[in-house]
Order: sequence, then structure tokens, then C-alpha cells
Amino acid sequence: MAEPITPLKTVGHPTPRIDAVDRVTGRATYSRDVTLPGMLYARVLRSPHPHARIRRIDTTKAAALSGVKAIVTHENCTVVWGAGGIAGGRQYVDEVKAITKQRRYAFNNPVRFVGDPVAAVAAVDRHVAEEALQRIVVDYEMLPFVLDHEEALTPDAPKIWPEGNLSLDVENQAKPLAQRRGNVDEALGRAAHVFEDRYSTQFVHNAQMEPRACVAAWEGDKLTVYTPTGGIANCRHDIARDLGLPDEKVRVVCRYMGGNFGNKNQNQDSDLIAASLAKLAGAPVKLEFSRKEDFIGMHGRWPTTQYYTVGVADDGTVDAIRLRAVSGMGPYRKNSGGMAGLDLYGCGNAEGIIQPAYTNKTVSGNFRGPEFPQGYFGIQSMMDDVAYRMKMDPVEFVLKNMARTAPGNAPFTNFTLEECIRRGAELFDWKRRWHPQPGSDPGPLKRGAGMAFMEFRSGIGQSSAVITLNGKGQYTLFVGVTDVGGGAKTTMGLIAAEELGVPLSKVEVVWGDTDRCPYSVGESGSRTTIMTGYAVIEAARDLKRQIAANGSPAGEQVVIASATPNPTMEGRKVRNAFGAHFVEVEVDVELGHVRVAKYLSVADCGRLINPLSAKGQMAGGAIQGIGMTLHEDLIYDQRTGQPLTAGFYYDRIPTHRDAPEIEVLFVESDDGYGAYGAKSLGESGKAPGPAAIANAIFNATGHRFKDLPITRAKILGALA
Repeated sequence: MAEPITPLKTVGHPTPRIDAVDRVTGRATYSRDVTLPGMLYARVLRSPHPHARIRRIDTTKAAALSGVKAIVTHENCTVVWGAGGIAGGRQYVDEVKAITKQRRYAFNNPVRFVGDPVAAVAAVDRHVAEEALQRIVVDYEMLPFVLDHEEALTPDAPKIWPEGNLSLDVENQAKPLAQRRGNVDEALGRAAHVFEDRYSTQFVHNAQMEPRACVAAWEGDKLTVYTPTGGIANCRHDIARDLGLPDEKVRVVCRYMGGNFGNKNQNQDSDLIAASLAKLAGAPVKLEFSRKEDFIGMHGRWPTTQYYTVGVADDGTVDAIRLRAVSGMGPYRKNSGGMAGLDLYGCGNAEGIIQPAYTNKTVSGNFRGPEFPQGYFGIQSMMDDVAYRMKMDPVEFVLKNMARTAPGNAPFTNFTLEECIRRGAELFDWKRRWHPQPGSDPGPLKRGAGMAFMEFRSGIGQSSAVITLNGKGQYTLFVGVTDVGGGAKTTMGLIAAEELGVPLSKVEVVWGDTDRCPYSVGESGSRTTIMTGYAVIEAARDLKRQIAANGSPAGEQVVIASATPNPTMEGRKVRNAFGAHFVEVEVDVELGHVRVAKYLSVADCGRLINPLSAKGQMAGGAIQGIGMTLHEDLIYDQRTGQPLTAGFYYDRIPTHRDAPEIEVLFVESDDGYGAYGAKSLGESGKAPGPAAIANAIFNATGHRFKDLPITRAKILGALA
């Protein structure tokens, strides 16, 4: 059981966001709202073909149009987009940009998916820019394409890159991701029961509320970019690297943004295109994406196909797990293509081999727990089925087989997963809602219950903060956060107020500007509260030491304190957040409709800094999991390679009308690390959702749905 935490004065109390009024009244200035004197407007021409070589681009008619000020194509813009490739820009080092064999440019030739940028125009207004695009003539040589990631690895598949369709890693090696422990072959050979099955997940777009828009302006040799980003420091470094500039010659500003979900960390090709146009035109340039462009031009969660073999003893103990899987990366490897899940089980013999494959679809990359929901869906659906076949309650099966240590028997800093599961099962009334005989409800409306559990990395690391105190007693906190939806500005203010022993109203927070704010790790990986929050604590302690030594400032005096801590874990400890989701669904087997009737999210996210934001984050993650499970899918025309469902409506993104009541139970703990014991929260809220919902649908219908999304058509087809 988690030890009771010591209450704090400011931290841990529900607090409205410090920028809430500005956001809801329209005073908040988003990147799309930025207007500069003499600003031009840009539009991007995108490839209508999934794979083609550009023989020739004729821009003469576009350039002759009155009001057109600049046009860029692969012929006059050869900027490499580092973060668009392998593992977020590690594909080449800053000094030698020649390591990778598979560079991704701002404009590529050949183009490798529908939506790949071909040209961009800057003009005096949006209408002229759009008309100019229509006047650009492109001569394409059609190339064969492949859309299915498993088919892409067959010998006869069209090659997207000369090296083949198995993605190269950071060392230019075409090899799969591999994870092994024990001896799987021996364990399967002696297992009393062996089960095999296949699961698949689809491409899911991040679908953040705010489409991409950025403004780029040069002043001499210094570039300023107003862009929605989850990491202003990372974005600045990436832009500087790609354009061959020192970091100090780039300023990134992001005052407000409308969601991230992994879609807006680092820099984007839009930043580079806008900067290139602005340089060529000699004027500021605003580049805006339409909603469809955002869906096909930006990345989403990678689709997967997963094959499992599981060996089980007579008492239900899992002794062997083998995973063979393929991830669809699109034509550029922007992330690992990995799948989480093997480490959830305390099985001594496990092996995972994952092949990240290139296809001619939209690029895959970060999306809220990049490798977790799809991996958890596959392995926890598989294990739920094993429990059913072994005639075991899934909760008891999990408690019997879950890992209680990290890989290599490394201890956790604390372990509350069992408490999360047991308390969740009790509050959910699991024994009453779950059916030992799936599909046993009479009539067309059938109810069933499912559960899934999670662990999520919560490591500590480097970040920075600066705090000043003036002679009037006003504290100002400078942090490089932007707030991608989790309330980071308010969180940082609460932490500073707590450590300084003053009300939140006495702390002004300055954020979102690399010229004013210190380094922050960036709001991805659920690291901000842990790492930047701890830097805030250390900066506050530095300020208190200075005041204790020299007294408080008076008049025009200002005391400046700063900290850039880089804490480490002693020993071999591993720090994780834990949790479990319990779901009850109602399935109309005559109409194929699924309604989530009850949803309970239980989580140990360490100490809660702001319970109000924390509950919203967990509920939001659950709703995204519902969308991934039941609706969302970027469907392609197999003949033409055209995406057919790009956009909120066609992709069936859940709205407030689709959202059930999400009950959230927090098991708070303090393991002594991070900011007052806070752990990761933002991404973990989605991770177990698809598996829990799918398991509940099985319990309701008696049919195991193995391919996401679980649509009405699939349900009716299976139950016909």
C-alpha cells in the first residue's frame, strides 16, 4: 500500500489555470493570431500521388501572378528536416550532416506519400497564394507504391528507399527492434498450454484542436518563429541545426497553443518552409495548414500487426511470451515504431521482434504514449483471452502474472500497481459486472466488463528555471514551458509558490519565449512536471539562500536565482507511474452500437500538483482511447493511395457528446523523486484504454475483436 503523503499548503489543491480567462475570452494570442507589419501569407502544394519522381516543376505562371513574392521547391530549398526522420532528428549530427542514407528534406524528390510537400508560395494574401498554387505545373513520373506494412516487407514489394522497406536505424542498419530475456523456445516446449493469435491496430491521427500555423520573420541574420510547439528549446535547436545557424540566432515564441499530443514537439517542416520563404521574400511569412493538410501532412500513431505465442502452466502462470510484429512508419522513420507490453508481465522468458516498415502512407510518429496503447491492446487482449481459456478471472490472472520489478529485476522506486488494481476492482464492483460466461446477457443489449493495467516511465532529468524577486515583493518565475493541455504554466506557479511559502497570486509566470526563458525539457514524454518542476524547486531554494544571506531586495533591487539540476537515481532503481482502467460497455448486437456505460481510471501518478488538471488529463486520455478503439481510422483507397477520411468528421473523432462520465481514482504516493514526488501523468491516461474497452466488448458479446477500430460493421459481421 502507498504510504500516506504529507499534505502541502499550495500544491495538491484544485486550482484554476492562470491563463484560463485569457483563453476563454479570446484574449490569448495563438500562433495563427500573430500579425506582423508587411506579413505575407503562404500555402503549400502537396503531392497528389503516393509515390512519384518529379521530372520538372514549372513555376513561371505562378511567379508572374501579381502579389506573389516567393516560391520554394526542392530545386531552390534543400533544407534537411532533421526531426522529420529517424528518432526525432538523431539521423545526423550537427557538424556532419552526412551520416544518414535516408535524409528527409523540407521538399523531397521523389515524393513518397499523398501530402508530401512539393512547393510553397508566399503572397500578399491567402487568395493570391492559393491561386498561385493552381498555376504551378508539375510533371510527375509515377512510381509503384505499397500501403500495407506487412506487404512492404515482402520480396516483391516496391522499394520506397534504395536500401529497402525495413527502416534504417540511427546507425544506418536495417534491423528490427529486439528484446529478449530467458529462453523462449525451451519455455514454450515445456508449457502445459500454448496459445497463439494475431492483433492489429490502425493509424490514428493526433487530431489536436489547433491546426498547424507559424509565422517566420528575419531581422538581419536572426530568425524569429512564432509556432505552436511543446518544446521551445528543442524547436529552436532543431530549426537552428537544420538552417545552419547558431542556436542564439533563432528565437521561438509560443505564448498559447491548442493541444499537442506529441504532434508539436521539436520543429516541423512548416517552420522550415516559412523561414525559407521569409528569407527569400525579405518579409515575414505566415504559413497555415488546413485541417485536411494537418491530417495528411503531420504524423500520427503508427499502425501495427502483432503475432503472439504464449506458454502457460496449469495454474495459470505465464512462462513464455513471444511477439513478432510489424509497424507501419510511412515513408520516413520519425520514431522507433516500438510496442510496449512485454515488461508488464513477470515472465522470465520473453522475446519481442518488431520490424518498422516503410509504406507510402502518412508518416508515423509521436502520439500520447507513442508505443503504449497499440502494444497494450495487443498483449492485454491476448492475455485476457488466455485468462478466459484458463477459466480464470482476468483480475486474478493479472495479479498473478504482472511484473513486480523492472526488467533485469531492477527494483521500482515504489510499487503501487497491486493497490491500483485491487482498489479499482472494488470501486468498480468487478465481481458483479464481469461475466464468467461472455455474451450471456439475454436480449439484444448485452453488457460486459473489461480491464487493463499500465506502467509508464517517470524518469528524472535535467531542466532549468529562473526566479526573481524585486523590491516590491513580486516574484517572477521564468520557465521554458508552453502548456500543451496539461496546465504546465499553473503547475510551475504552484510549485514555486509552495517552495517559496507565498500565495500563487504573488508569483508571475513568464513562459514560451526562448529569448526570455531558460531551457526546459519540452512537454513530451510526460516529463515537464517531474523535471522542470524540480528545477523550479531548486531555483526557489537558491533564492531563499540568497535572501537568508543578504536580506530581501529593496527599492529597485532585484534578486535573481537560477537552477539547472540534473538529478540521477541511485542504484538500479526504475521509476514508473502505475494504473488500471475498468470499463463496462453495452453492445446492441442488432445495431452493432457500443456504448461505454461506465469507465473507471485508477492511477498512481505520484503526488498530484493540481488535482483539477490531473483529473482532466486522465479523463481526456480515456476519451482518446475510446476514439481509437471504436471509431478512428485514416482509411486509404488501395488503388490510388489517396487518404479518404482525413478530418474530424470523416475520422470520427469523439466529441463531448460521445464522452461518458469518466470516474478517476488517484492513489497518491511520494517516492522522494521529482517535484514533491510527482510522476508522469499526461500520456499514461490513454495507454490501457483500448485494451480495457476491447476486453469489455468480448465479455459482452463472447466474440474477440482483434483488429482496431471495432466498428459497427465489424461487430455486425462477426455476430451475424
